[in-house]
Amino acid sequence: MERIAVLGAGSWGTALAILLLHNGHDVTLWSHRRSQIEEMRATKKSDKLSAELPEELKLTCEMEDAARGKDLLVMAVPSVAERETAEKIRQYITNGQKIITVSKGIEEKTLLSQTDILKEVFKEANIGVLSGPSHAEEVVIGQPTLVVAGAEDKNLANYVQILFSNENFRVYTSDDVVGIEIGAALKNVLALAAGMSDGLGFGDNAKAALITRGIKEMRSLSAAMGGREETLNGLTGIGDLIVTCQSTHSRNRRAGVYIGQGMAPKEAFEKVQMVVEGAYSAKAARKLGEKFGMELPIVEKVNQVLFEGKDVKEAVLELMTRDLKAEFV
Repeated sequence: MERIAVLGAGSWGTALAILLLHNGHDVTLWSHRRSQIEEMRATKKSDKLSAELPEELKLTCEMEDAARGKDLLVMAVPSVAERETAEKIRQYITNGQKIITVSKGIEEKTLLSQTDILKEVFKEANIGVLSGPSHAEEVVIGQPTLVVAGAEDKNLANYVQILFSNENFRVYTSDDVVGIEIGAALKNVLALAAGMSDGLGFGDNAKAALITRGIKEMRSLSAAMGGREETLNGLTGIGDLIVTCQSTHSRNRRAGVYIGQGMAPKEAFEKVQMVVEGAYSAKAARKLGEKFGMELPIVEKVNQVLFEGKDVKEAVLELMTRDLKAEFV
């Protein structure tokens, strides 16, 4: 039995906390909102998922209770809160502490991935990532799910694989942390675009084209940053992109649908009532493209629609009327 803290009581953090508890571990779930923890204690239910909370699940809003003396810390806060949360728990972290992030996104100001943020804050910790096509709503009810544990330290990846795996949740390992995290961040941007396509009433042809060309943008950026193509062909690339662009559970796709139907981006984000990670990663992805001197046409149009007032239909027209070229150049 391992002592594990999951930091972040959103849908994903809660689902993973329940999964780890069912796997036989001592699990503490932390939220920065006292009112959320009090409600969860009183109702034994999550306000984010339609799931009963096991009696054995420890709930806290106290950072020290969550972070001190744990075998593993799971960072499940929104990507925009990763650095702030890490700074708050730094005083409780000892050398060699195992920490994984399950958040997806690139920090706009620094262009750092989630694991890079953690490495910057925790100089002596052992950092990894868990990612893949894994909607919390399905994981929490035991539907088959496959993900990847990524870490430069193979021992950490294997450790995470063993902790999380069960008959419904299969974990592979990888040492390509860069490829995993680029896939995780960009798939949210592309899911916004897929939602816009759906909101405009476009069909399967458009969705297939968007996903396929989106994979090209993911691969190009990942390769420029040192990631491997095989990773983007796997669960944390194509797999996560497909599920996020297709699923009704996807908050990023849902926000895109509202925008495609004519809603202003800010209004769409508010209606979703959850953090739309792709909106933050879109800016960072654009900056990374500029940094490496590459074209990311879909990422560029998403940015223009979200932040520059570009009409969605006009953005699609501009993508369709770009200079004609060979598919692979």
